[in-house]
Order: sequence, then C-alpha cells, then structure tokens
Amino acid sequence: MRETIELEKALEKRRKGALLVDVRTPAEFAEATIPGAVNIPIFSNEERELVGTLFKQKGKKDARKLGVKLVSPKIPELLEQVESYRRKDGGPLIVFCWRGGMRSLAMTSFMNLAGIPAQQLIGGHKGFRRIVLDYFEQQQWPPVFVLRGLTGVGKTRVLHQLQEMDYPVVDLEGLANHRGSAFGALGLEQQPSQKKFDALLWDRLEQLRDKSYLVTEGESLHIGRIMVPKRFHQAMQVQTSLWLTASMDVRTQIILEDYPALDQLREQFKKPINALKERLGSKVVYEFLDLLDSGKWDELVRELMIRYYDPLYLHTLPERRVEVELGTVNSATEKIAIQLDKLTENKGG
Repeated sequence: MRETIELEKALEKRRKGALLVDVRTPAEFAEATIPGAVNIPIFSNEERELVGTLFKQKGKKDARKLGVKLVSPKIPELLEQVESYRRKDGGPLIVFCWRGGMRSLAMTSFMNLAGIPAQQLIGGHKGFRRIVLDYFEQQQWPPVFVLRGLTGVGKTRVLHQLQEMDYPVVDLEGLANHRGSAFGALGLEQQPSQKKFDALLWDRLEQLRDKSYLVTEGESLHIGRIMVPKRFHQAMQVQTSLWLTASMDVRTQIILEDYPALDQLREQFKKPINALKERLGSKVVYEFLDLLDSGKWDELVRELMIRYYDPLYLHTLPERRVEVELGTVNSATEKIAIQLDKLTENKGG
C-alpha cells in the first residue's frame, strides 16, 4: 500500500468510512479540521510552540531533534489512541497535519511500523481548506427552498422536524451555534471559527449532494460573527419562500422557551439591548432595560418584536411566497412538507 494519498481520494474514502487522524495540536484542531476527524496530537500546544521557536532561532536540524525528543516517549500512547478509534474491521486510516509535513509523516511511519496500515494525506489540512474555498466559489447547488417568517414563529423547530422526517435540511444556525438574531448567542457555547463553519457546511452539503433540492431557514449574510458563503446565500434568494406566520402570543411563548433560565442571562441581555440605541434611541432602550431589570420577560419580548424585530424584517417579506399558519409545530411541519412536495414535483423532488 502506498503510504501517501491525494486529497480527492482521501475524501472519497472518508465518505466510505475511513478514519481520518488529525495529529495537529488541540488548539489547531479546535479551530478547524476535516469533519469527522479525530485528534491524536503529536505535540501539545506548548510543545509545538517550543519547536517553532527553536526552528526560528537555530534552524530545522535543532528543531527536529527537539521534536524527536518530545515525541519518542509518547509513541506507545499515541498508537494506543489510534487503536481505540479503529474500526473493528480494520478500515482505512488516513493521517494529516497542517500541510502534509513532518508531523503526519512521523505518525504514519509509527503506525505502519507497528503493523497499523496508514496513509499520509498529501497537502494536509491546508489543502483541504483550499478545496472548501474552491467549492463555495464554483459549486452549483440544486434549488434551495427557504423557510422564512418574523421572529419567534418557530422556523427552527419546523426545520428540525423536517430533518427528522429525512427532508434535505441545511441547519445554518445549528452549524453556526447561534440563533441568528441580536440576542442569538445568549446561553449558547462559543461559535465555531469561520474555517470550522465552512467545513461543517461543506460536509452537510456533501451529504446532500444527490438530493434534488435543499431546505434551510432564512438568514442574513451574517449569523453572529459567522458569514454564510456569499454564493450559497445568493442561492437562498432564488426560489419561492415558505412564509410561516403565528400570533403574537405564540411567538412570545416560543421565544421564552428558546431562552431557558432567563433570569440567569439577565446581565448578558444588557449589552445587545444597549446596542439598539442607534436604531431606536436612548429612551426606548431605557424602557427595555427597565423591563429587563423588573424581570418582565413577557412584556420585554413583545416590545422587542413590535418596536425592533418586526419593523426590521417586515420589509424582507418576499413577493414569491407560500404562507403557512403555525398553529402547532407539528401541523405547520405537515403543511410545509406538503408545500415542499408541490414546489418540487417538477424539479425531481
């Protein structure tokens, strides 16, 4: 078996269940990786910094000697970690680092010497990142149908139910770990890096590559600090929209349910509320803050929708739309599914 593998072949094997091993540091892995890869770092974050500093100060030879000194005692443990991730049927193993350099070469050599067949990924994660960027610059997607509506109408809930029903859903907010509004990050873990989001979106679209259409939720170009790739966002503006409606009472209840433990988030709400001064003026913002301090969440949510969200988003009401009343999430999902079937019956859906 060749001990190196090209990116395209590696990604094809990945789709068939190959195990990808990312030997970069935990910090590099956390920033971005090839989706589905496991992290078995040769160096810790601190060790890599030491090796890099020595490389700059004394050159490649001394840096490599230090690398060997740091890694040698860890080889048995590294191989044990590999074994713990291996498939029972001994499926393919592909090893990568940043650009297909010494770290992945070393790990691939260790594994093959230990009788664990492995291949080094040519180009590493840097090459994979180029593939993702090229994909979003060149790819043509099938029709993208977008579920839209004012804040709190339950779009995300309907989208999740559609996904459970095996509709070809692309959950952008889920991938971005953000609810897509001024308050969308509250109560959630940190958003992924842009590189990681791009890779996760690429992965989801690859999973749906054979579908005749896609379904997603209406978003602006930015979801929190994450940017939706421009060409994909443009593709979201083409088809007839599915416009979900609901009463103010229902919308308020959905929003309150989407932000559990509100009293614990009270201080975190102040910053995004204060950020509305430029659009709404200080007087309105102070009224919002008074409602917040008083714990009048129901009234605060209603006022935010009436005075901020609805005026902001009503102008985006698409001309080409099919309107669906929420009622319940289950009934709305059934109605949306029927409309999707109608809209796609001439598109091979």
